[in-house]
Amino acid sequence: MTPGNNGASTPEDDDPFGYLYADGQANGATPPSGGGGYGYPGSVNRVRAVGERQYGQPQAQQAPYGQQAPAAPYGQQPQAAPYGQQGAYGRPSAHYAAPETLPGGGDAGTTRQTPADGGGRGRGPNTRGLLIGAIAVVAAVVIGIAIAMTGGDSDDDKGGAEAGSTATASRSAGPTPSKSGGAEDDAELPKVDAKALRLDGGAATASDVEGADSAGGVYVGGFNQVGASVTWNVNAPEKGKYTLYVTYGVPGKDADATLTVNADAQTRPLNLGNFAKAAEGDYVKGWTNTYASIQLNKGTNTIKISCEQGNQCDANLDQLWLEKGWK
Repeated sequence: MTPGNNGASTPEDDDPFGYLYADGQANGATPPSGGGGYGYPGSVNRVRAVGERQYGQPQAQQAPYGQQAPAAPYGQQPQAAPYGQQGAYGRPSAHYAAPETLPGGGDAGTTRQTPADGGGRGRGPNTRGLLIGAIAVVAAVVIGIAIAMTGGDSDDDKGGAEAGSTATASRSAGPTPSKSGGAEDDAELPKVDAKALRLDGGAATASDVEGADSAGGVYVGGFNQVGASVTWNVNAPEKGKYTLYVTYGVPGKDADATLTVNADAQTRPLNLGNFAKAAEGDYVKGWTNTYASIQLNKGTNTIKISCEQGNQCDANLDQLWLEKGWK
């Protein structure tokens, strides 16, 4: 259509593809020729195989599609094309290859590079450190169990010894002495039956109450009256602190007496309590012991136990003995 021309006389004459239709061919429509494409003059109608079109400058020789390009030497990067230039259309770039084309397939991106020293293996997990840690944990558990078992055995042995000493006692124990200093019990000190002592003020021997430790079961009775007493003349190996022990029996009630050492009456009465917890009036179940801390001179000393005014003296006296130091 040119200036001044209103176009073809029929619509099909304006259709550039009219030659494709029967009515267009009947009206004389012909296909374009001489380099025109699609009925338009000057249009490009050059046909190329896919992948042959080049953009910009050509790249270096590329490996065929689907094949690995030759790798650059170790430690060097492959030569990349200048910025903005790409490889041939349809061919892989020299610096890019799909993961599946690399050794190892899709995992190629996650594999480590083999060391240059030819070790043959990538660095794996620190199995040696894990093994040492596991051994340390097991050793700690074993040591803890051994310590627990050792401590348990010690406690059991201790408990058994305490139970045995209580069960084998010949009579109920009195107040438990607590050591407050003094010499060790390394010397044999005197022990005497009360019946062998000097008896005064109505005190006399008897044997009708069973359970006395004195020879023949003979003890000192008649003590429950003012003025009754027993006196012990004893030799001490050296001057110092001693503990006086007395075994006795009471009829299920507490008693006490006056203790005099070398004519010096003690301010504290000798405690003759019902430590055996015997029923009232039961002398047989009332045998027990007590103690007192005293000072003795080297050589002969006089120890006297008496019933004085203010004392409750209903008791039978069995034995007396000494130990070094205060308990």
